[in-house]
Amino acid sequence: MIISLIAAVAENGVIGKDNDLVWRLPDDMKFFMKTTEHHCVLTGRRNYESIPPKYRPLKNRTNIVVTRQQEYGSEEGIQVAPSVEEGVAMAKSLGEQELFVIGGGQIYEQTINLAQRLYITEVMARFEGDTYFPQYDRSQWEELSRIRHPKDEKHRCEFYYTVLEKIP
Repeated sequence: MIISLIAAVAENGVIGKDNDLVWRLPDDMKFFMKTTEHHCVLTGRRNYESIPPKYRPLKNRTNIVVTRQQEYGSEEGIQVAPSVEEGVAMAKSLGEQELFVIGGGQIYEQTINLAQRLYITEVMARFEGDTYFPQYDRSQWEELSRIRHPKDEKHRCEFYYTVLEKIP
């Protein structure tokens, strides 16, 4: 099973502030939804709860929420794992071919060394935030694709969809 991290990341590494995104990029959200559809997504509890209630659980995905709160999980449509390792094992046991790690910051930190693929939307701006994507050595990753999305009336900054694969 391929373990992939998918995130939108500002030039200064910011991915969020106050448990929310710091930008609105509708086309990137569409990319995220299309890319992760029909896959397992692994997320931390706080990140999961930051998803607006009308969108959770994320439809057409197996939502695996990592939390140490044993009573968590009464919400229909989610599966609960007490650790990242158990969440990964759960996805594997379900026959998943590509597991998508969707955040937040602590979950990315715990999975960056497990990842074989990164789907990074490079947001060409700097933002204030309190949550960052983990540092990684870009020389250890091969860029498979890069697609530019210009700034426009719906997107206040330019960004690039990139797909990176870990060099064996």
